[in-house]
Amino acid sequence: MLLSPVNLAVFSAALSVALVVYLVAAPKPVRVPIERRRPGLVPEPSALEKGAAAATALIERALRRRGTPPGASMIELAGLKMRRQDFIFLVGVGAVVGAALGLLLGSIRLAVVFAGIAPALARVWLGMRISRRQKQFAEQLDDSLALMASNLRAGHSLAQALASVASESESPTSEEFTRVVNETRVGRPLVESLMDTSARMESEDFAWAAQAIGINQEVGGNLAEILDQVANTIRQRNEIRRLVATLSAEGRLSAIILMALPFVVTGFLMLTNPGYLAPFTEGIIGPALIVLGIIMLIIGGIWLAKTVTIKF
Repeated sequence: MLLSPVNLAVFSAALSVALVVYLVAAPKPVRVPIERRRPGLVPEPSALEKGAAAATALIERALRRRGTPPGASMIELAGLKMRRQDFIFLVGVGAVVGAALGLLLGSIRLAVVFAGIAPALARVWLGMRISRRQKQFAEQLDDSLALMASNLRAGHSLAQALASVASESESPTSEEFTRVVNETRVGRPLVESLMDTSARMESEDFAWAAQAIGINQEVGGNLAEILDQVANTIRQRNEIRRLVATLSAEGRLSAIILMALPFVVTGFLMLTNPGYLAPFTEGIIGPALIVLGIIMLIIGGIWLAKTVTIKF
């Protein structure tokens, strides 16, 4: 029968699926922003926006009283287009959420631990972004110097060659060279700005290029040829660096697995058999063994890191 309960159920399910697909895939109505419909009207910020603005303003005043904190340079090195007070506010929100989660689980200790996870993860994340950005700058350096040499050969000045690299290179090279160009335009010495960039990006190769430019400004010579030689040397060093990274990949992977193994096993035991780890939280011997294990893990991590890190 067409009106049997099975047919009605199938028809209802198909209709529901079709309705959901339509709601998801249907084009949204075009809405003109209120500032275009009523140009003289300034939209009223929500309560959440007002609270966030007040919190960031309070953080900014506190930072001004303390001076420039070390975290400000880390945010800049990481290439984040964000004010330092906004970043600190987001980290604080994460810490509050972690503390609330710990309290919901019924433990003040967990609340303290979860609250401290957000700043630690933020610091680690910034460090990873800084390392990746510095690595990209080092890999792009030989092409950047070759582009500068080509511009100098074409008859451009050194300032024009730097501006060409700033406009045609990829990030983060374009951002760093743009900063150099802007600093020189306001009167800062070029070599000083270049050396500051090499220190900021922790690039010994770029320091060579900056020294070569400084020597050329003092004694003269063919700067394009010098930059070509420096670029060739940096290119060969990058090839050796990639070869070393390839040969040490197995050791680095082994180090990561060995460092993560204790935490993975502990988490698995906490999920499958929590009572097995109960003696570690009772008495004095358990916490002492945990502290001893953490110390040995730190020593082993440093040992493994020194083993797979090769400097040349």
